[in-house]
Amino acid sequence: MFGPYEMLMDFGVMSILLLVAHLVRSKVKLLQYIYLPSSLLAGFIGLFCGWQFLNILPFAVRESGTPYMSSYPYLLVVVLFAGLFLGKNASSSNKMGFKKMLREIGDTFFYNLGSEFWQFGAALLFGLLVLMPQFLGLHQGFGIMLPAGFVGGHGYATAIGQTFQNYGWEEAMTVGYTSATVGLLSGVIGGMILINIATRRGWTRLVKDVRSLPESMLTGFVPENERVPMGKETVNPIALDPFTWHFALIMTTFAIGYFVYNWTKSMFPGNYEIPMMCLSMLAGVFVQKVLDAIGLGGYVDKHIVNRIGSWVTDYLVAFGVASIQISVVVKYAVPMLFLFSFGILITVGLALLLGPRLFHNFWFERSIFVYGWNTGVVAMGVTLLRVVDPEFKTKTLEDYGLAYVFISFFEIAVVSIVPSLVANGVIWPRRSSSPWRRRRALSFPGPPAAILARSRRPPCARARRK
Repeated sequence: MFGPYEMLMDFGVMSILLLVAHLVRSKVKLLQYIYLPSSLLAGFIGLFCGWQFLNILPFAVRESGTPYMSSYPYLLVVVLFAGLFLGKNASSSNKMGFKKMLREIGDTFFYNLGSEFWQFGAALLFGLLVLMPQFLGLHQGFGIMLPAGFVGGHGYATAIGQTFQNYGWEEAMTVGYTSATVGLLSGVIGGMILINIATRRGWTRLVKDVRSLPESMLTGFVPENERVPMGKETVNPIALDPFTWHFALIMTTFAIGYFVYNWTKSMFPGNYEIPMMCLSMLAGVFVQKVLDAIGLGGYVDKHIVNRIGSWVTDYLVAFGVASIQISVVVKYAVPMLFLFSFGILITVGLALLLGPRLFHNFWFERSIFVYGWNTGVVAMGVTLLRVVDPEFKTKTLEDYGLAYVFISFFEIAVVSIVPSLVANGVIWPRRSSSPWRRRRALSFPGPPAAILARSRRPPCARARRK
C-alpha cells in the first residue's frame, strides 16, 4: 500500500542522500575541481544503493519491484514550470521590445535560439536517418531524447519522456534520464577541459588561471562575507510567512495546470494532448496577470520563486538519476553511445567554431556559457561562466536573461508540440517495409554482444541466409 507516509519517507531518504553528497563533495578535491553538482552525486548514491544493486535504501516499491520514486520527477517538473513566469513583471528589463532586444543583443538571441533548435533538429534527423536504419525496432523519437536531456536537463527529459511514455514507449523516461545525466557530466568535465585549453591558448580575456577561484565554488559552502539574501519579504510574517505565500502561489498554478490537463485530455481527438508542464506554466502567467490586475503583482519576489525552482530541481535531478533502469541502459547501450557522441560533437563544435564568428566580444566566455546550457541546465552554464568571468563583467547573463524572455516561447512550443507529432508519425511516417532498411539494418533490441556476433558470421553464412 502506497500512501503519503511512504512518499514523505522517500523524500526524507533522498534528503539524507543530498546532505551526504554535499558533505562528500566539500571534502573530495576531484569532485570539486570538476564542479560535480551535489544532486547528481546524490542520484548516483541512490542508484547504486537502491533496488537494482545493493538494495539497502528503504525506498517505497511497487508489487513489480520498481520504486515509486520514478513517478516523482514528472510531478516535480510540473511544479518547476508552474513558477517560471511568476514574478516576471518584477524586472523592468523584461518589458524590452523585440526589435530593441535584437538591436542590442541580437548575437546572443540568435546564437542561443539557434543552438537549441539546431540540437533538436540535428538530433532528430540523426536518429531518423542514421540510427533507425541501423537498429530496427528503435522508436522514432529516440533521437529527440538527446536534446531532451542535453539542452533541457532532467526537467525536459522528464517532460518529453512522459509524453512518449503516454504514447506507449515505456522506456522513454529512462533514456531521457540517462541523456540528461550524460549531458551534465559532459558539461562539467568537458567544460573544464575546454576552459583549460582556452586559458592556455589565450582565448579568455578576464581569467588566465582557473586555479584562482573562490573557495566557496569548490567546497559548496559560502563564507559569511560572501553571502547574499535569498529574497525579500513581500508579505508580513504575522499574517502569512513569505515562503508560504510564494510556495502557495506556485502550488496554485500547479493545481490549475493539473485540472486543465485532465479537461483538455478528454476534449482533444485521438492521442494528442497538451503536456501538463506547459499548462501549469500558462497557469502561472494567468495567476501573475490576475495579481497585476488587482495591484498585487509586485508582491511576488522573483528571487524567492527562483530559489523554490532550484530546490525542486535538486530533488528532480536526484530522483531522476536514482530512477534510471540499468537494464534499459544496457538494452540501448549502442545507439545511445552513437547518439551521445553526436551530441557532444555538435555542442563542442558550436562553441569553438560558431562562437568566435558570431559573438562580437568575449566570444569564449559567452560560448562556454551556452555550452554548459546545451549540455545540462542554465545553472551549469552559469557555473562554467563564473570560472572564466568571476565578477560577470562580460554581461553574458544579463544578455541571456533579456534574450530568454523571447526564446522561452519558442522553446516551450518545441517541447510541447514536437514530441507529440513525432510519436504520432506526423514528422516521419513509419516505413518499416523499406527494402533498403531490410538489407542494411541490424535487428534491435538486443545486447551489444549479439550485434558483434552477427558481424563475425562468415560471409558465406550471410549469403546463404539471403
